[in-house]
Amino acid sequence: MKKTIFALLCACLVGFGLVGCGQTTNGVHTQKRPDVDSDLLQFQQPAEGNPIAIFTTEYGQFRAVLYPDEAPMAVENFIALANEGYYNGLPFHRVIGDFIIQSGDATGSGNGGTTCWDGMPFPVEISSKLHHFSGALCMAHMGSDTSANFSQFYVVQTAPDSISDEDAQSLLDKGMDQAVADAYKAGGGAPYLDYYNTIFGQVYEGMEVVDAIAIASDPDQDGKPRTEITLTSVQISSYGSPDPSPLPAADSAASDGAAGDSSAASAPAS
Repeated sequence: MKKTIFALLCACLVGFGLVGCGQTTNGVHTQKRPDVDSDLLQFQQPAEGNPIAIFTTEYGQFRAVLYPDEAPMAVENFIALANEGYYNGLPFHRVIGDFIIQSGDATGSGNGGTTCWDGMPFPVEISSKLHHFSGALCMAHMGSDTSANFSQFYVVQTAPDSISDEDAQSLLDKGMDQAVADAYKAGGGAPYLDYYNTIFGQVYEGMEVVDAIAIASDPDQDGKPRTEITLTSVQISSYGSPDPSPLPAADSAASDGAAGDSSAASAPAS
């Protein structure tokens, strides 16, 4: 039986005093996300044994299933760096509400990064099965150079109404599959990033934490958080297995190899 486990964002009305139904995450009100009824891969419950990443932050945990069959290099690099402790203690250095939260740079500047291959970059991996729905876990490559993926990643954080009826029709007119357009309309996302950046996972639990980070970071006009929020750890496990113990943070100076500008993820939004 199909299981639809992916919940998506309702618009936050805190600023207007209309909080509605939702939950509080470390003092931040976030709306509960409605389920999206879809057969697409990103909306399915992970299977027993699927690789997962557990992201721990001061606002709680969110979990993503990884897709090694669709993005083998991105998953291999991410798992290797996570197991080394590279991501532990890094900031979310770039946050844009209703777009992305981004981390993975040991310099915290948005211009750093490394890989498990002695810092050598790897190219974008495109899969027709994966799309930039809200909650998609993606690589941020260096500018327009699609061969320059390093360690930086982002999670799509968009409202379910980010795709209007007109937007959905436009996607169909451009040749998008009906099921994909319907899922975008139901849950939102960033379809303009499809076939541009690598998608290598999908958040299946804890999107309220992603939302809380987007709200609480209070970013400036360039997406630099005024309130620093730390990625305490990234742990790799398999779905259905006991959670592993977190590793200590790696030495940032030793771990940070090749540099890469993360502007690729921001360009379509401007």
